[in-house]
Amino acid sequence: MTAWEVPADAGRAQWTYTPGVGVGPLRFGMSHDEAAAVMDGFVGELALARRAIEQTWQAEFRLADRLRQDVAVTAWYAGSEGLFCVILDAQCGPQVNLDGIRLVGRVPSEWEADFLAYALSRGITPQYAPSGEPGADEFGLIMRTQRVGDAVLTRPALGVVRERANTLWDSLPYDRLSDG
Repeated sequence: MTAWEVPADAGRAQWTYTPGVGVGPLRFGMSHDEAAAVMDGFVGELALARRAIEQTWQAEFRLADRLRQDVAVTAWYAGSEGLFCVILDAQCGPQVNLDGIRLVGRVPSEWEADFLAYALSRGITPQYAPSGEPGADEFGLIMRTQRVGDAVLTRPALGVVRERANTLWDSLPYDRLSDG
């Protein structure tokens, strides 16, 4: 596999996303120790998040047989709230499905068309984050993008609206607002 190659869905862990509950084995509200215990096949490193307003911890999980920089899943935890946000890598993260819609590693325009149809059919009007990214607080989803070689692919930010936040965008870790 080249540095820019994206594995086929068959080569990725297959996870399901349930808004407000969790993604794959991860459940919103769990501690890092609980998360690390359910991440079979992954190794994680926990550190204090940079540029955090309050005490926020960031864990980077990669497959045990991958290089240290091949972070597949990044999770954030804060105080008594526990796990509040998960961002999946477009290139090497698990494939995640929301009611049959693939979320990870897709061409953004194709994903957005599927998402708009899905949301509107449920009476939910998607919002666009200040950076122009589509999502919906009702689904706990903002679709980020990531450059992988010469392609731009979807990289979902999944989470819950935090206690002192008005929207999911307000809840995202500041470290991830400016990355690709």
